[in-house]
Amino acid sequence: MNREVFITCAVTGSGDTVGRHPAIPVTPEQIAAAALEAADAGAAIAHIHVRNPETGKGCRDVHLYREVVERVRSGNRDVIINLTSGMGGDMDIGTGETPLELGENTDLVGPITRLAHVEELLPEICSLDCGTLNFGDGSMIFVSTPDMLRAGAKRIRELGVRPELECFDSGHVWFAERMHKEGLLEDPALYQICLGIPWGAPADTAAMMSMRDRIPAGAVWSGFGIGAAQMPMVAQAVLLGGNVRVGLEDNLWIEKGVPASNGSLVEKAVTIIENMGARVISPEETRKKLDLRQRK
Repeated sequence: MNREVFITCAVTGSGDTVGRHPAIPVTPEQIAAAALEAADAGAAIAHIHVRNPETGKGCRDVHLYREVVERVRSGNRDVIINLTSGMGGDMDIGTGETPLELGENTDLVGPITRLAHVEELLPEICSLDCGTLNFGDGSMIFVSTPDMLRAGAKRIRELGVRPELECFDSGHVWFAERMHKEGLLEDPALYQICLGIPWGAPADTAAMMSMRDRIPAGAVWSGFGIGAAQMPMVAQAVLLGGNVRVGLEDNLWIEKGVPASNGSLVEKAVTIIENMGARVISPEETRKKLDLRQRK
């Protein structure tokens, strides 16, 4: 069991959740306010996507990231900023016998282009999605090949940013371990076990334990489940020695039929962690745990 737990809050994500919740953060001002709310509730790390303010859809515009980061840093210099680098990997496979006639939802760029906002803004952490994944029931694929991952990991290390190795299935942990052996990752490596996303690993004890068991000794890991599995996986991650992630990216409800806020989800996670006899640690303590370089 981990008795010194940091909380990450994923405050908005890029999924189609705007119409399913009354207050999904969309504008830079709303996203920054959500990150600050999560920090006030006890989150050490704010995991940040941006959205097109006109459509609400996820995007990768550098100027939107810049506004969010500036607002967060001016409001709370202690919270650790973790920017996604997962945008730009979507491939909408063509239907039937024409798979190369890609659909309108395709947004596929190279690994360095996916890091444009990271290069400019230099967060302490950025995510790195560690493998290709069938995404949902249709024809969407998230593309992250071994060559792309090696190029991305190399550039992230050159920038002095810590990659959060997002692993959606056991093979992703395996490849992240391979990058560590190849010297592409600095110690302590930071893994994020992502459970319940169709069609990756399910959100259950067996999957989390199996993926945890592949993580190298000395690495730090966190875990989460989506939807109704979010809070059970908070408890499970702590019991298995990990840290936790909550937030509206992964779950819209604080209880059945009651919309959540990022602050309420963090508060509930804090209650679970403390009731288990563990302690939620601060951003400063989390920086020491992850050997991060604080940005001024």
